[in-house]
Formats: sequence, structure tokens, C-alpha cells
Amino acid sequence: MNAEAHQGFDRQHREAASLLQRFGQETRVYLQHYLTPDTEAPYLDTLMAEYPKRGGKMLRPGICIANALIFGGELKQAARCAAAVELLHNALLIHDDVQDESEFRRGLPTLHAQHGVSLAINAGDALLFTAFQPLLDAIRPLGAEVGQRVLEVTIAMARQTAEGQALELGWRDCNVLDLTEADYLRMALKKTAWMGMIWPAQLGVLMGGRGRIDPARVMRFGHFLGLAFQIEDDLRNLTDNPGYGKERNGDLYEGKRTLMLIHVHGACSAVERTRLERLLGLPRAERATEEIDWLAALMEERGSIRHARQVADAMAGVAMMEFRTAYDGLPPSVELDFLEMLPSWVFDRP
Repeated sequence: MNAEAHQGFDRQHREAASLLQRFGQETRVYLQHYLTPDTEAPYLDTLMAEYPKRGGKMLRPGICIANALIFGGELKQAARCAAAVELLHNALLIHDDVQDESEFRRGLPTLHAQHGVSLAINAGDALLFTAFQPLLDAIRPLGAEVGQRVLEVTIAMARQTAEGQALELGWRDCNVLDLTEADYLRMALKKTAWMGMIWPAQLGVLMGGRGRIDPARVMRFGHFLGLAFQIEDDLRNLTDNPGYGKERNGDLYEGKRTLMLIHVHGACSAVERTRLERLLGLPRAERATEEIDWLAALMEERGSIRHARQVADAMAGVAMMEFRTAYDGLPPSVELDFLEMLPSWVFDRP
């Protein structure tokens, strides 16, 4: 890439970041509204507001709002819908942290580490149910038919997400080792892409198009964007990236079946494989730091990290092709530019 092209690329990324910040600000207005109860509930309200208060990149609300505006919607109405997406996302983060025994979220101790598992799960449940109010408020003016389609794509997302989470947890808890790259990609599609990219985009399409546009139009773009995002997220877990917000090598301590773990299991020697399988068979608390460091180094030595980066790049490339198909024929706009930048932003995000 020459200097002029690189400068243009950087400028586009800055513009996308600025738009994402604007969408985030609009979404936070409604988050605060729906997280401010009429009467205070001890041991609940402050816990529900904790993860949203910590920030986040607001990618999912951004995808929702951008699609709504591209297809003819209004910002305020789309921001309500985006608030529902973000509330549900934060609810699942609380539950994920409990299931994964994670120690940090967005740079601070997880909710269950601060307040205990029981109160954390209850706060997550409450956030999940609260998410339905802004969703209903957003779709009410659009009529019953649009409302039904919104609920249909939401129910489909919920099932896919639960299936993906079940695969990830089941592989770990049952110490499943004979996995392939295709297994991982299927899990990541369900666990990450559906809730994080496909569903917000479909909500935006339905909101903006008032039900006249098939939400399946954006599925493949969200599919491959989500895969690139998840692989990059797994790679960041192995680094000291200050923007990641979770403990380094947390996925290795948790025994998550990442693309790198699947690759290294097939690429290492018989002796190394025996050591690896012994490590994965231990409870998290018994996985020694020196063994985790050995595994991280082994991934580097056997080319597992390089392989994962290549797959992530390939997924982002396919996402770019699917973007052109999904949004073909639409007039130029800053929102369209924002979506077009996302496959590369996945790798350059803070």
C-alpha cells in the first residue's frame, strides 16, 4: 500500500470510529433511560448498570443503527432498538463470565468476582428481560407485521447463540479433543456472529425498511464478519493488548477450543500432544502458569497463531465480498462507508 492509499485508509478508519462514537452516544442515552428504575432495588440496579457503565466499543448498536439509516429509518427509533441489543449483549457477558470463571471484564474485576455468582446471574437475568422494553418501544410504531418479524429473527438468534455457547462449554467440560477447523467455525458462527453481527443488522434492516426488505439479505455479511471478529478476539487473548480488557491467556486457562488450540493439537508431536491433553484434562485452578506459558509458546512454534491470522484475514476478505452483494445498488452514505470498513476495522480496533 503506497503512502497516499495508506493515508486514505487511515482517514476512513477515523471517520468510521467517529460514526461509531456518535452511534454509541445515542445508544447510551437510551441505556441510561431504561436502566433508571422508578423505584430503587437493592443488590440489583447498581449491578445491572455496571457493565454498560464500563463502556464497550458499541459495535453491535452501531451495526443496528447503520443498517436502519441505510434502509430509510430514523436515528432516534433505531437507537432504541440498539439499546435493546446492547442490554442483551451485556446480560450475556455477565453469564459468560460466570460460565468461563473469568476474572476481568473491560479492565475491571468481573461482576461475579465483585458480588458473587448468585447476584451476578440475577443481574444478568434482569438485563436480559429489560432488553425487551426498548425493543418493543422501537417496533411499536411500525405495526404488528414488522413486530412479528423482529421477534422471529430475535428468537432465531437466541436459539443459535445458545447452541453455540453449548458447543463451546460442552467441548471444554467434556474435554473434547477431536475437533476440526470446520467445527470451530460452526461454533463461532452460532456463538458470536449471529448475536453480534447478523441479528443487529437484521433488526436495522427491518426497522429502516419497515418490513419491506428481507433481513436475510445481510446474513452472509454478518456471518463472515463475525468469524473474523471472533478469531481476532481469540488472538488478542494471547497478548497484552490494553484494549482487550480481559486477562492474558484467559482462554488457555479456561481450556477454550480456539482455532489455535485445535491447530496446535494436530500440529504438535506425540509427546507434546500427551502433555497438552493432560493439561486440558485438569480443572482451571490446577493449570499452572508455566504450563499455560508453554502452550502459548507451542502455538507460536507450530504456526498455530500464524494460521489463525490467515484464516481471519480470509474471513474478512469474504465479508468484503458479501458486503458488496448485500448493499449493492444503495446510494453512497457515511453509514454505508462505516459498514464497508468493518472487515478491516476488526483488526485495527482499539
